[in-house]
Amino acid sequence: MPVPVILDCDPGHDDAFNILLAAAHPAVELLAITTVAGNQTVEKTTLNARRVCAVAGIRGVPIAAGRDRPLHGPRRIAENIHGGSGLDGPGFGEGEPDVPEDPRDALTLIRDTLLAHPSPVTLVPTGPLTNIAAFLLAHPGLAARIERIVLMGGSTGRGNTTPAAEFNVLCDPEAADIVLGSGLPVTMFGLDVTHQARATPEVVARIAALGTPLSRLCVDLLTYFASTYREVYGFDAPPLHDPLTVAHLIDPSLVRLVRAAVRVELRGTYTRGATVVDLDGVTGLPADTEVGVELDADGFWDLIVEAVRLLGR
Repeated sequence: MPVPVILDCDPGHDDAFNILLAAAHPAVELLAITTVAGNQTVEKTTLNARRVCAVAGIRGVPIAAGRDRPLHGPRRIAENIHGGSGLDGPGFGEGEPDVPEDPRDALTLIRDTLLAHPSPVTLVPTGPLTNIAAFLLAHPGLAARIERIVLMGGSTGRGNTTPAAEFNVLCDPEAADIVLGSGLPVTMFGLDVTHQARATPEVVARIAALGTPLSRLCVDLLTYFASTYREVYGFDAPPLHDPLTVAHLIDPSLVRLVRAAVRVELRGTYTRGATVVDLDGVTGLPADTEVGVELDADGFWDLIVEAVRLLGR
């Protein structure tokens, strides 16, 4: 049976590919998409989710806007990586996409989807965890309707926005702390494993060879993404972080997981937003989080290329 999934995202170049993967693969039942401020404002991330669905022919999946700022503190966006639109690179045109925005807010859509589905649903957040934390606070009685949370965020080592903190967690450390401490099964894909998913020139050439309008859009996305990662981080190829979440649901053998205690630093002068991952069990805290540590990159890219092929026909 396919895994029923709600994507909570902030598109964002890598989020766009995660939407494509979730919609294309029969192992996933994409029930809904909710958006949050992160890579850009929530108005722009919601528009981007609709744009991606429109160009890929993804219909009938409700898209609802969520929180426009973190639970505490100022909003942070990643314009230096994703551009002024949040999906700079391809030309989507000036008109409105023909995929509508759902009139419900994100928390209501999550609630309605969990209640309507006959089995528990997997939440896949790939941006700041504000929506998910706010939902758990607002609807504690619905936690039993959540099968697990599979998220992209954090790191077992260094960060990418500060020396200690990864962007998604730093945007809302309190929300990440709530999610990781919720008692629900959580699987975390942090920078150390997502940086193994590099969109090399060979990968981009495979996508370009598909020769469809969707594949050309994907090449444009990756080309822009590569330019900002080269300028900001000095990477020779950009890492496609977010799709590791859905790829893991499709084929769990693609990522090696270990169990560890994970805590979020909320107060450090230099370390706020850091995910403290106890890989060696030295804290004595329960090892209650699955943490991705090693990726089969070839298998991962096979899934991505096939998703673009299927949706671009």
